[in-house]
Amino acid sequence: MSESRTFQKESITVAFMMQQLRETVGVEIEPLNNAEEAPERDVTEGNLHRPGLALAGYVELFTYQRVQILGNTEHRYLEHLDASKRRAAFRNVTQFEVPCIVCTAGNEIPDPLLQQATDAGIPVYATPLPTVRFMSTLRGFLTDQFAPQQSVHGSLVDVYGIGLLLIGKPGIGKSEVALDLVERGHRLVADDVVIATKRDESILMGSGTDLVQHFLEVRGLGLVDVRAMFGIRAIRFQKRIEVVVNMHLWDPDEEYTRIHMVEDTHEILGVELPMVQVPIIPGKNITVICEVIAMNYLLRHYGYDPAEVFTERLRERIQQDDARRPRRGIEYFEHDYE
Repeated sequence: MSESRTFQKESITVAFMMQQLRETVGVEIEPLNNAEEAPERDVTEGNLHRPGLALAGYVELFTYQRVQILGNTEHRYLEHLDASKRRAAFRNVTQFEVPCIVCTAGNEIPDPLLQQATDAGIPVYATPLPTVRFMSTLRGFLTDQFAPQQSVHGSLVDVYGIGLLLIGKPGIGKSEVALDLVERGHRLVADDVVIATKRDESILMGSGTDLVQHFLEVRGLGLVDVRAMFGIRAIRFQKRIEVVVNMHLWDPDEEYTRIHMVEDTHEILGVELPMVQVPIIPGKNITVICEVIAMNYLLRHYGYDPAEVFTERLRERIQQDDARRPRRGIEYFEHDYE
């Protein structure tokens, strides 16, 4: 099996951040000075900062390495100062190498202050979005950019809305099962290499690589372009990883789960995911089993656990006097002999 590799971005450029905000996220944001021509600056963390105290003169704990947000409060503070004090207050910020300044809620800083930022090589942008909304959007984008990632050898398929990660040794049949699931109407996210991204303490998002995308490699057949062959309905670009299906050859000496479907777990980036061990033997329909795994996960998610229902039924049966005698599931056969 290919080794998993963990990686995380250390920085992104301001130009890249702004381009993605416009083109991918859909935020209306424009430069106020020659931001596109200024020396490139980097963003190194996902936290944001509103420099109210810095404008007032307290810079001892000023986190200048963060993106600086000037909202209504900061602009009103600057407006109530006279021209010389306004320049001095703004210099408290521009004396540091801040990545960039963003004016929110349609605010724009006066030309003298804009020139100060330009002379310091600080790009300044403006957006009509309210401050809280813009900060929430930008924080979400930066959280994604700086989230830890790990490459996982396997196939990720959306089955009934549940992200199933198929893992196992090379050649065990992961891609073949994924192809069969796609043919049955489910959606492929990635094959061979899945990039898992930790978006939250317990949330893992999965996607493919920019090279492989939605190609499947089937041994003996070659590459299959799922999008071209099955259409856009057969693919997804991202999906939360919720259940791991570990495919491996049948081992007669191993004890497999009989009643409880999910007991094992599989860790990716510190997140424990439920894992189902699926032994491979000739004639076993792994595709149908994967569908059942997804549906059973849905049942458990909505509060119904078939193992608990069966266990309770078994407990009640044992307590009866005639527990050793097997009983029919119905008490009377209707006239349907066929």
